[in-house]
Amino acid sequence: MKKIVIFGSTGSIGTSLLNIIKNDQKNFKIELISANKNYKKLINQAKFFNVKNLIITDQNSFIKAKKKIKGKNINIYNDFTSFKKIFKNKKIDYTMSAITGFQGLKPTLDIIKFTDVIAIANKESIICGWNLIKKNLDKYKTKFIPVDSEHFSIWSLINKEKYKNFEKFYLTASGGPFRKLPLRKFNNITTKNALKHPNWSMGKKISIDSATMMNKVFEVIEAKKIFDLKYSQLEILIHPDSYLHAIVKFNNGLIKLLMHDTNMVIPIFNSLYSEDNNKIKSYPLNIKILNNLQLQKIDKIRFPIIKLLNKLTEIDSLFETVIVSANDNLVNKFLKNEIKFIDISKKLLKFTSLNEFQKFKKIKPVNVKQIEQLADYVSLKINTTSV
Repeated sequence: MKKIVIFGSTGSIGTSLLNIIKNDQKNFKIELISANKNYKKLINQAKFFNVKNLIITDQNSFIKAKKKIKGKNINIYNDFTSFKKIFKNKKIDYTMSAITGFQGLKPTLDIIKFTDVIAIANKESIICGWNLIKKNLDKYKTKFIPVDSEHFSIWSLINKEKYKNFEKFYLTASGGPFRKLPLRKFNNITTKNALKHPNWSMGKKISIDSATMMNKVFEVIEAKKIFDLKYSQLEILIHPDSYLHAIVKFNNGLIKLLMHDTNMVIPIFNSLYSEDNNKIKSYPLNIKILNNLQLQKIDKIRFPIIKLLNKLTEIDSLFETVIVSANDNLVNKFLKNEIKFIDISKKLLKFTSLNEFQKFKKIKPVNVKQIEQLADYVSLKINTTSV
C-alpha cells in the first residue's frame, strides 16, 4: 500500500484527491491529513479513511477537535513540526501540498525529506521559495510533480525529454468573466461579477486573480522557475474554453499540445498515478472545441496587470514575495469593497514600482523566515501607504 500525506485535505485539491483514493482504498494508506479551521470535515475524513494523525493549525479549532475525538485512537497536533516525530526515518510514498498562502511554504520544505514524491499545489511556495524547494528536492532525491493544470501539462509534454531543446512555451487563460466586457464598464465591476468564473469553480481569492489575470502572471513565474526557463520563452494565450492547457514548441520544429477536460481531478489523478497505468473516466474528445480554439494574444489594456512580467528579473529573488503579498492584500481589500476592481492592477503596478522594493530584485531568498517577514512588511506597508 502506498503511504499518503495530504496537507490541506479539506480544500478543493485535497478533497478531490481523497475522492480519487476513495475508489482505490486497497492500494493506499493515508498517514496524515491537515486543515486550518475546518476540523469537523477533517475528523470526518479521518474516520472514513482511518487516518491516525491530524494537524489543525488554528488554535481554537484544534481545541474543539481535541474534545471531539477524545477517547478515539487518533493523534491530533497543532503545528507542522509534529510530522517529524510521526515519520522519523521512514519515507512516505506521496505527499500532496495543497495549503493556501505563505503558511504552506515551511511544511512543504520540511516534508520533502520524508517523501518519495511531492505534488505541490501551493503557488506561494513555488513563486517565493522555489530555490529553497529545489535545494531540498535535490538533497533528498525527491520527485516533484506540479499540480496546476498548466504546469502539469507542460511537465507531461516534456517529462521524457532528455535534452533542453525547447523554444517556446504557451500557457492558456480563459480570459475570465471580463474577456468581452466593454472597457467603459470596468469601473463598475462588483465582487459578485468578479467571482463568476465562466469555466472553473474556485475559491474567492483565486477567482479574483483569474479575473485580473494575476493568476496567469503567477503561473508564468512558476513555469519559469519549475522548468528553468527564461521569461522570453513564455507567453500567455487566451483560450476561452479552458480545454487546451499548454503548448510546447521545440527547436526541432515539433509543436506539442496538451488538452483535458476542465477538471482539476485529471492532473491530480495523474500526479498520484504518475508511475502506474490507471484509468479515469473522462469525456470523449471535444471536436467542436478543437475546431475553434479561439486562441488570442493578451490584451494589455484589458489586463494591465500582465505588465508586471516586465518588472521581473531572471534570478530567483525576494521581489516575487513583494508581488505576491501586495496582491494578496489588494484582493482582500477588493473583497471587502474597500477598493475598486480596476484599483487592484493600478495599485499593484504602482506599489511594486516604489524604490523601496526595487532592491529586492537582487536579493535571493535564503530561508522561510526571511520570506515570511518580508511578506508581513509588505502587508503592513500596503495597508498604511497611499498608492
